[in-house]
Amino acid sequence: PGLHVFAIAFALEVSVGKTNTVMALNNSNVLLPCTFTTCIGFQDLVFTWYFNSTEMIYHGKIKSKASEPVLVGRNPRVEFVGSTTGKDNNISIVLKNVEFSDAGKYTCHVKNPKEKSAQHNATIFLTVVQKMVETDNTVTLIIVGVVGGLIGLLILFMLIKRVVLFIIKKTQDGKKECLVSSSGNDNTENGLAGSKAEQKAPPKA
Repeated sequence: PGLHVFAIAFALEVSVGKTNTVMALNNSNVLLPCTFTTCIGFQDLVFTWYFNSTEMIYHGKIKSKASEPVLVGRNPRVEFVGSTTGKDNNISIVLKNVEFSDAGKYTCHVKNPKEKSAQHNATIFLTVVQKMVETDNTVTLIIVGVVGGLIGLLILFMLIKRVVLFIIKKTQDGKKECLVSSSGNDNTENGLAGSKAEQKAPPKA
């Protein structure tokens, strides 16, 4: 029984996507994404968005998978843009006319009574800026170029080294062949011991 309760307690999952940070321009609208999954379905599910853990900015309730969320309460500047009757249980919101004071932590909290009131939440951090700054990739490109050049030089050096070693080896092999050939010729011409000249029979008188 204990393992069964443990499995159900963690069946509910809430996510704000791959990144938990969002940047928005001052006076613009920003999407705060949130989805949830559950292994055994949901009934009378309640979800709430909080700003900096204490201020409630949106509160909704979903009767079942066949129905869309019903608004319970919200901040006038917050609009619900999700849907729970489709493939994903999307409970995302849009914060309108963002101000610098809106920067901070936003928590998407979900409670599912069908899972013995299992609760789960996910957090996203909002940064508000006056203008978007383009990322300067010049330094990165220079570093990549230098590293690529060094790797190219290293490969070239290794190739040259192999060619030089191959030439040296061939040259040494050629010298050895010359020495063996010269040694054999000297023995034959000078009639040294073991040479063909010494093996000839003496002339008959």
